[in-house]
Amino acid sequence: MAISFFASEISDLCLGKPPLRSLPTTATVADAVITLKKSGEIYVSVWSCDRSGSVAVCNDTGCCRCVGKICMVDVIVFLCKEENLSNPLDALQSSVLDALQSSVLDVVPKVKGQIRHLEPNSSLLEAMDCILEGAQNLVIPICTNSRKKQQFCWLTQEDVVRFLLNSIGIFSPIPTFTIEALDIIEKSTLTVNYHDPAITTLSLISCSLLEQTSIGVVNKDNRLIGEISPSTLACCDETVAAAIATLSAGDLMAYIDYSGPSDDLVNLVKVRLHERNLTAMLDLMDDYYNPLSSSSSSSSCCSSDEEFGSVKNGCVGRFYPGRRSEAIVCHPWNSLIAVMVQMIALRVNYAWVVQQDYTLDGIVTYAEILKQFQSVADTLNNNLI
Repeated sequence: MAISFFASEISDLCLGKPPLRSLPTTATVADAVITLKKSGEIYVSVWSCDRSGSVAVCNDTGCCRCVGKICMVDVIVFLCKEENLSNPLDALQSSVLDALQSSVLDVVPKVKGQIRHLEPNSSLLEAMDCILEGAQNLVIPICTNSRKKQQFCWLTQEDVVRFLLNSIGIFSPIPTFTIEALDIIEKSTLTVNYHDPAITTLSLISCSLLEQTSIGVVNKDNRLIGEISPSTLACCDETVAAAIATLSAGDLMAYIDYSGPSDDLVNLVKVRLHERNLTAMLDLMDDYYNPLSSSSSSSSCCSSDEEFGSVKNGCVGRFYPGRRSEAIVCHPWNSLIAVMVQMIALRVNYAWVVQQDYTLDGIVTYAEILKQFQSVADTLNNNLI
């Protein structure tokens, strides 16, 4: 069984994966917003090509290359910059690369490292190594019936962990140990106080997006109340930038809840935008929340997401895995396999670790789980050789 497992190629993980949706580096932020809403996907890949206007049309010469990915979180963070809050429509006409590189963190080199190209015959161990080196997505060529262009899919940490789960017996007894015993609880977490202004979380949002984690919202006793998750923000629309700029962290949690913001919260955001003379952002919100346009907005944004199994972007009142109201938690005494199954079932890359009274203890991520499996895999692979 171990021999067949280590003989696996990453093409085995690509079966059934849909082709990537793509944008050129010449696209605007508005183009990205439209593509995200129409496709219903959480991320859209960004490609740099030798020929202008050629997107994901690579041939044997390798004319195109995926250089990054963009989601609604990147757009929201970009619009939260003070100058863009004043002129959101102008900001939406900026280059998509501006949104990818606009974080308050120095993310330019990290953005490049998020994406790695691999050949279909690369080994599973190579894929795991790339992920543990910081890659969030692995871009893999897939076979198509078209002779005109090469298509690609991408693999995520979740795809690899799902594959490992199917052969979990190889790694026995590690999966039965508690996460505390395995020492995989990351104590350094991103947190914000419930009453802090949401705008203070902007750098944390960028960081959590890069690390594929989340921001814990805690009270004065360090008890976990909820979270501000990039996966939740990615299922919202661009006007959430106004909520981040005007609300507290606690109110922002309610605003991005899967049931949608209450009328009171929407009106509070509008009042505060008016007080700050952010009329352009106020107009953008009025356009979005205009009941006369809700039916057309719903039809354009509520498409199904093949990869994430969700409905996205402003579909108020509907529940889907990417947008939820409560943080996903586990306990130090839970087994690794139990935490893995929970994370996979709920489509998250992490789980908050809390004590019985919800005092925050840390966070467990797929990256830490993969490190455990990699060490076992390396040992088994060396024994086979």
